[in-house]
Amino acid sequence: MMKFIKHHMETINGVSIYPIISLIICFTFFVLLFWWVFSYKKKDLNEISNIPLNDEDSNNNIL
Repeated sequence: MMKFIKHHMETINGVSIYPIISLIICFTFFVLLFWWVFSYKKKDLNEISNIPLNDEDSNNNIL
């Protein structure tokens, strides 16, 4: 099966650029995600992490 796919992919001109483009897109996505996670404000992160522990809201009575 891979022999047929590999043969057809080798006949396409310029197909070697697609793995490079996909690597660049993936690398860029994870670098931006890494930057976003570490630049997130500590205050906002603590507020979000305490949401399940807050008993002040009346949202506990779903039913």
